Amino acid sequence: MLKHDAGPAVGPIASTSCGKVRGVARDGVEHYLGIPYAAAPVGHLRFARPAPAPAWDGVLDATELGPTAPQNPYAGAIARVLPTVIVSGDKFLNLNIVAPARQDQQLRPVMVWFHGGSLQHGSNSLAGYRGGSFARDGIVYVAVNYRLGAEGFSVLAGAPLNLGLADQLAALHWVQREITAFGGDPGRVTVFGQSAGGNTVAALLAHPNAELLFSRAIIQSGPLTADPADKAGRITKKIARDLKIPATREAFAAHTPAELLAAQERVTAGSTPLTGGPSYALALDDSLVPAGPAEALASGAGSGIPLLIGTTTDEARLWLVPSGLVMKLKSLHLAVARRKVGITAAAVKLFKRNRPYSVTGEILGALATDKLLRVPMNQLADARLSGPAPTYVYEFAWESPVGHLRAAHAVELGFVFDDLASPDSLGLAGSTAPQELAAQMHRAWVDFATSGSPGWEAWNALRPVKTFDGGTNPVVHAPRDDERAALTT
Repeated sequence: MLKHDAGPAVGPIASTSCGKVRGVARDGVEHYLGIPYAAAPVGHLRFARPAPAPAWDGVLDATELGPTAPQNPYAGAIARVLPTVIVSGDKFLNLNIVAPARQDQQLRPVMVWFHGGSLQHGSNSLAGYRGGSFARDGIVYVAVNYRLGAEGFSVLAGAPLNLGLADQLAALHWVQREITAFGGDPGRVTVFGQSAGGNTVAALLAHPNAELLFSRAIIQSGPLTADPADKAGRITKKIARDLKIPATREAFAAHTPAELLAAQERVTAGSTPLTGGPSYALALDDSLVPAGPAEALASGAGSGIPLLIGTTTDEARLWLVPSGLVMKLKSLHLAVARRKVGITAAAVKLFKRNRPYSVTGEILGALATDKLLRVPMNQLADARLSGPAPTYVYEFAWESPVGHLRAAHAVELGFVFDDLASPDSLGLAGSTAPQELAAQMHRAWVDFATSGSPGWEAWNALRPVKTFDGGTNPVVHAPRDDERAALTT
């Protein structure tokens, strides 16, 4: 049995199957931080599937943020707009819960957040993910830490694949068992995630047990992909070569997380999700990811679960603009890139014609945004038309004035969380971001989690897209459909 100090003398207490936890209450909202949902993945549990969290004596003090998964901060110019919080400790398979103060026995909708970060960055400790706005609006909000990088997504002989995804499934099982103690309804759970978190939500939606674990899903700017193990394991092999060890569980476990992170930093220097280079990916795996999410979902997996899905207008600008790369890319780079991913010359001409004042880097960014995210999203929405559950599509189009980011990847986060004053949002959206837009976007997410509808028409043959532009936020039918069609031929 684990023993914990009794913690503060006052504060709300919830009882879980492992023991009692004490949080803190402020302004009608209860906060429980760093609750373990699985055992610390160290020792014989390192590079293993998550094991149940051990019970504890007394009352667990859940008033301070728990440890974060081992990770490196973002490198280069992007670090200016994407923060990193690192809290040391082994018990980083933890979650935060922010809930309305319990005044009756009513159970409330639950939203479970899986952060992004290229499967190697991020945590539930980031200020922008505090989630108080969801609790304010009647939601029990849960933010999950999961294994990242080499610890969570290595492809090693002798170790299971997709350990970070297995952690997320363990967290969802925990929510089903325990969330009633915090006022949450296990029958009304919405999972949502952005970027890499959206990627894992797509994989969770395709999982055979999805309907037993959650009832709605939101994918924000998430790739719908998984790679064959050989391809997903390229970064693992590079780290192994860097450390002069075999790519086996035994060899990797003989090195500390810090040593693996140092090697990871060396082999990924200069790589980005847009320009390529070594990176982590979900690996095709008979037990967890038997097919790529796009293929599985298009074939009917998750078709009974309502889905809210969307992108930002200028996703790729996050990697192109802060680095200055947008002004360095030339026609040769565009020609090589479009051949690599199968974009026709005619499609390039169309994108150029529709953006007569854009430089080559901006054209490449627009093509990448659509090819990697918007077109697959449209194809998934089309495929789900034959299923029983609705799909709702959005586009975040408000243009941030910060460093010419415009509607770049991740700019929407402060709006979804209705927390424009958080330092995370200020770094991406600036101090003049419109509060009314945040209120409307956040309300759509809350309404979807509560009722299954975000407030606009579901996807149909007219291709309706709710466009959060900071003006009238219209529903636009088939936006830029000529470009979508050009990338699917």
